[in-house]
Amino acid sequence: MSYLYLFIAIVAEVIATSSLKASESFTRLWPSVITVCGYIIAFYFLTLVLRTMPTGIAYAIWSGVGIVLISAVGWIWFKQKLDLPAIVGLALIIAGVLVVNLFSKTVGH
Repeated sequence: MSYLYLFIAIVAEVIATSSLKASESFTRLWPSVITVCGYIIAFYFLTLVLRTMPTGIAYAIWSGVGIVLISAVGWIWFKQKLDLPAIVGLALIIAGVLVVNLFSKTVGH
């Protein structure tokens, strides 16, 4: 269940962060509401993950996958460009998350 909860936390955080941009500094009601609710959901599910997974590992996966996904949302939804160094950096983040998940003995499988 930890990975399901972590997935929910990541998706909620990506939705919240995307809505944060759309809220225009909390001047638009619905994007602001989505932002606050998304972060509440994200942090709640992250607390459930921390019951069984070490904090550093959970946060590394949460933030790493979140960075990659929010970059993809920015690229697709907000038409923000990613240059080669950004793409290489994102690929390294993905590689790091894979190494932690596939080879670390501290991750509970």
